[in-house]
Amino acid sequence: MSVKIDIKWGKELLKDLEIDYSQPPEVFKMQIFSLTGVPVERQKIMVKGGMLKDDSDWAKLGLKNGQKIMMMGTAEVIVAPEKEIQFVEDLPEAAQEAASTAQYGSGLANLQNTCYMNSTLQCLYNITDLKEKILSFDPAVAINPAHNKLTVAAKGVFQQLGNSMGVAVDPYMFLAALREKYPRFAETGQNGVYSQQDAEECYSQLMYSFREALQGASGEDPVKDILGSELVLRLKCEESGEEYTERQLVYSLKCNITQQVDHLQQGMKIGLQEDREKNSESLGRLSLFKGEAKVSKLPKFQTVQFVRFFWKTNISIADGTTGVKSKILRKVSYPLILDMYDYCDDDLKAELDVARQAMKEADDAKVLGKRKEGEAGSSNDGDVVMAEGSENQPTPTPTRLTGHYDLVGLLTHKGRSADSGHYISYIKRAEKGDWISYDDDKPPAVQNEEDILKLSGGGDWHMAYLLVYKARLA
Repeated sequence: MSVKIDIKWGKELLKDLEIDYSQPPEVFKMQIFSLTGVPVERQKIMVKGGMLKDDSDWAKLGLKNGQKIMMMGTAEVIVAPEKEIQFVEDLPEAAQEAASTAQYGSGLANLQNTCYMNSTLQCLYNITDLKEKILSFDPAVAINPAHNKLTVAAKGVFQQLGNSMGVAVDPYMFLAALREKYPRFAETGQNGVYSQQDAEECYSQLMYSFREALQGASGEDPVKDILGSELVLRLKCEESGEEYTERQLVYSLKCNITQQVDHLQQGMKIGLQEDREKNSESLGRLSLFKGEAKVSKLPKFQTVQFVRFFWKTNISIADGTTGVKSKILRKVSYPLILDMYDYCDDDLKAELDVARQAMKEADDAKVLGKRKEGEAGSSNDGDVVMAEGSENQPTPTPTRLTGHYDLVGLLTHKGRSADSGHYISYIKRAEKGDWISYDDDKPPAVQNEEDILKLSGGGDWHMAYLLVYKARLA
């Protein structure tokens, strides 16, 4: 059940705000925060019996469609100086640091072993298409409201990152929503301290929630279009010759690491192979089926996970368990430009061939145009000579995937176990072409391309765990 109400806030009137009775009032307050900028703790919403509380029972409030209620509370604003201008060098040291790095964005406060979450959020914030969808998310029209709270909380963090002017953002509301939706991330150790978690698991859970929340009633599925790779897995029984075909949707491809893997492309090929024991109808028993997946649809942003963590058994632990989650430290290099062509099925390869030919023709035309302009500019008669075809023509917006992807983000891990160590993220700025590192609430720092390629492992320092590539279009 739900109702739509209007909220009077100062001189503004927020119309047709939907209240979903299946969600607690805190979710509704977070929706108001996304519309007004008034933090949840400052909102004073007047309802029957007093102010709306986080644990109020909607059914007992008697709200009706079209009803107008009042809210008081001030939005978070940046107040301009009223008197003299204060120069950066006159600010306290901490303020100077924030001011000097504001152009690089903002960090996220570590709320007790939450670097896994912070680094994941920084990567997702810089996936531009996804960020735009989350910032425009309207929980009132969502068809899967069970994931609204977490998505609204992500919207709040993204809004703060966009307006924080270099000051670190406190993602407390998002963390609370994450732990409520996925209690795994609320686990504590024997000392009562919140445990370190796996950043890739956080990424996978967020992809699921965002996809569920952002799907539209008319069938649109933006998260799938932006980050989903569709695979066709063909399995064959070596004994009977039986074959099966399965289709899968994944949000990251795997780079499996063995003693023979030195490069990302080698590990990705292994990651697409699968051996599975399943029932053979002709043999009437379980049998081994071997298979290899091919990509049938590519996304706008391709993520790749280095499968560095595994469960090492036959190790006696003090608490009685017989295993530990260990890490593969082997150095595995990765390219700045990833070519997905060899991992695709024949139908997709045919589409990529057309796009690549179009890109080659466009590049050749540019080279020819520059050559003609140069020849025209060297004319001896001094008159202006226009090169053929050099008139200003509108350039069509590229829309076709070529299978080439540029590295735009990394999430790295330092340490020997997924349950310990430290995560940070590295983001490439499109407008500048440089790289910025985000280490919780420390000031973001500029990195060079050589340093980015050195995060390939082989020791105890930070090494790439999750890569984000952006598609080149033709």
